[in-house]
Amino acid sequence: MKGIYLKKIVIVTGASSGMGRGFAETAAEHVKFDEMWIIARRQERLEEVKDRLNVPVRCIPMDLTDRASYKVLEGMLAKEKPEVIRLLNCSGFGKFAATLDDTVDTHLNMMDLNCGAAMAMTEIVLPYMHEGARILNIASVAAFQPIPYINVYAATKAFLLYYSRALNRELKGRGITVTALCPFWTKTEFFDRAIAADRDQVVKKYAAMYDPADLVKRGWRDMERGKDVSGYGFIARGQALLCKLLPHSLVMSVWMKQQSLK
Repeated sequence: MKGIYLKKIVIVTGASSGMGRGFAETAAEHVKFDEMWIIARRQERLEEVKDRLNVPVRCIPMDLTDRASYKVLEGMLAKEKPEVIRLLNCSGFGKFAATLDDTVDTHLNMMDLNCGAAMAMTEIVLPYMHEGARILNIASVAAFQPIPYINVYAATKAFLLYYSRALNRELKGRGITVTALCPFWTKTEFFDRAIAADRDQVVKKYAAMYDPADLVKRGWRDMERGKDVSGYGFIARGQALLCKLLPHSLVMSVWMKQQSLK
């Protein structure tokens, strides 16, 4: 089987900014491959990333909430039959608001991108992976608890965490690992979309704010070691642990009080 593959590639979604761009840069430095495929909606942002990388890069402007996009990707893979050695699913977004303050379309879009895109990309790419391949999905510390006013976002990340962990176990016999990276608050463009400028802010206090470079470094290390869950920072790990030990009703009450929500 291995002999049919024409070239080794790395695929990165959400590569135009934030941790997606960071993982593209890290992959370029740490693994050997023939080409990197970077995916995001905006061509010009992808070209900017391409110019920063000293490796062969193919820019693929694609809206991963549009299911027709997956047919395009499936066709590319079927035509070229590459060996995919790393898949880094970094696309996603969140909104900080009361559930009824955002539209159903917004929430469906969030579910499609945060859950559906990562799942679809993984299952489309898996036939082109073999022993030693690695998959990383960006989940969140939010995955460990229900969070009022960040309700849908947290639920999508819970899906991604459990999907990743179960798939990691399922693929153990094939020698392919799946890692869920669970960041805490991290300084990226995520907040540009999450916070609505025309409303009162829901999130008023941040227990910590981490540098995305540190998350990328830890996530890459844990992925290469085959860990199924990756976290960074004492506060982040502590919160994840407490959310496992304490009743979620109490966790939600603490969150509401911390943010001065009713």
